[in-house]
Amino acid sequence: MLAAWGDSTEKDEGSDKEDAAVALMGKSDYDSDDEPLDSLTQLKDQVRGLSKAKLEELLFTLMDECDAINSENCMLKDACIDLKKDIRELEHKNKILKSEKIEIDMSNLVLNEDLKNFEETLSLKEEAFATDFAKLENESLELKQKVDSLLVENKKLLENLKQVESDLAANRRWNRASQALN
Repeated sequence: MLAAWGDSTEKDEGSDKEDAAVALMGKSDYDSDDEPLDSLTQLKDQVRGLSKAKLEELLFTLMDECDAINSENCMLKDACIDLKKDIRELEHKNKILKSEKIEIDMSNLVLNEDLKNFEETLSLKEEAFATDFAKLENESLELKQKVDSLLVENKKLLENLKQVESDLAANRRWNRASQALN
């Protein structure tokens, strides 16, 4: 950043001395704070030896750099404001999503409980159905056996009825014959 100070199309008197001062200034910009104060003293001594034109040029370059840094700082502040706004919006959306998730989880728990109750009820009804079905099957078998025995009994009664009718017809003939003889 300050190393660019040495770039100049004009060459003033004492150019070597001025270039050394500019290089030292550029170097001091990148050096750490751990350096001894000697380099700062050297920098002051070399800046005192610069010509007025070179100092003006360095001052304008420094002002341009300051404006650029200020402009960049403003853009970064704007970006930070936008990012903070985005973060607040995302935190708000996250809070909404968390509350919706809690509602969905609660609904899911209720549905799972309902499903469990439904399964228990279904199991009890299946057991009752199986028991009732077995009873009805047994009753059906008993009724079928009764129907079969009644059919056999009915068949015997029909045979007896035929026999009685046949005997009755024979008795009538005998009675008529006996009345005719009388």
